[in-house]
Amino acid sequence: MGRPRLFGRLRAAVLGVVHVAALPGTPRSSLPLTQIIDQACQEAEIYKDAGVDGLIVENMHDRPYTVCPGPEVTAVMTAISAAVRRSCPHLALGVQVLSAANQQAIAVALAAGLDFIRAEGFVFSHVADEGIINACAGNLLRYRKQVGAENIQIFADIKKKHSAHTLTADVGVAETAAAAELFLADGLVLTGKATGLPTDPGELKEVQHAVKIPVLIGSGVTMENVKNYVDANALIIGCASFCEVRHFLVIQNVI
Repeated sequence: MGRPRLFGRLRAAVLGVVHVAALPGTPRSSLPLTQIIDQACQEAEIYKDAGVDGLIVENMHDRPYTVCPGPEVTAVMTAISAAVRRSCPHLALGVQVLSAANQQAIAVALAAGLDFIRAEGFVFSHVADEGIINACAGNLLRYRKQVGAENIQIFADIKKKHSAHTLTADVGVAETAAAAELFLADGLVLTGKATGLPTDPGELKEVQHAVKIPVLIGSGVTMENVKNYVDANALIIGCASFCEVRHFLVIQNVI
């Protein structure tokens, strides 16, 4: 049995996020690697049993983030992602390596047999809490080509959360989306201004009119507001809100 297609269906796909514990070498690290892997797999199993369409493995707890995470982060994220893949062989599976470590994410995905990455800073520079994040599309796609990972899709954040976009204040979200599509992103991720804050439904409509590639909602989906996003191609859901959202979608007969 193969992994399901995420897009091209009558409803938004649901992607759960596996927030792995702080990794070795990061300021808040306290657990041995075996326990980190076990916890990630347990969380993935909970999502799988709830019926998600896919998962994203993310090193959320490696605060404060750096734009140059060390090779140990790539190695550990590969081990975790490979274990999650073995636990969930039939789910679409991706990875995000914070912060903006997109080439490392491609390497992890290739080694662990994943399907996609979530990428920050794909087009247009911005100022994040980690510092200045520069556009990476040209280098990233060349790297993907060089390592033979063209089967791995890139879902690119645009006008990313936790960031200042004064540098591109004269470039709207639709123009940013169109640029990412021109630069060969496989999908786009829209978010609110910070983790947990809702995405602007108006921006969703604006971006969908501007591009033909899938648009994913990357933050702030709840039972109360999910009706604003059911026209998106996918909803990225954290563990705190997933059960609520799925209950709402079942009621609305869109799942």
